[in-house]
Amino acid sequence: MAKEALVVIDMLRDFVEKGAPLEVPSARAIVPHLQKRIQEARQRGAAIIYVCDAHRVDDEEFAKWPPHALEGTRGAEVIDEIKPHREDFLVHKRRYSAFLGTDLELLLRELKVEKIYITGVLTNVCVFFTAFEASMRNYEVVIWVDSVAALSENDHQFALDQMRRVLKIRVEE
Repeated sequence: MAKEALVVIDMLRDFVEKGAPLEVPSARAIVPHLQKRIQEARQRGAAIIYVCDAHRVDDEEFAKWPPHALEGTRGAEVIDEIKPHREDFLVHKRRYSAFLGTDLELLLRELKVEKIYITGVLTNVCVFFTAFEASMRNYEVVIWVDSVAALSENDHQFALDQMRRVLKIRVEE
């Protein structure tokens, strides 16, 4: 059996909580699914990797998005409902892809991961670009529709369709 990793992207207070700077209301709806996915991954012995935005105060991304997930702030913390355990891994990122400028690929190689389940927010941004890069690096990638969220249903569906049809990623209902 291929070594697996469950990647949880940006399930942070600044994305999930009501009134947060970059609130994704639909992110709250996927929390019960993520709790289940995380529990199942632990039972299978899969690595659990939390990928978290951690921006500098002057980050260039803030020209496109409101300031959010400033490193070291409460807003950059994983929500309590799915808090990482001691044995889990944290990867901090400053751009959409969890691979760009991080040690994610090194971690995946060290863990001998071949199959990656990607969850979290935003389906059409960080989830999409991470899935794209994982696919280009020849990982087997799986996306669960009930475990990713976007700011709009159109964005969500478009990204799922692109991952399914163009990238040939397994998108499961």
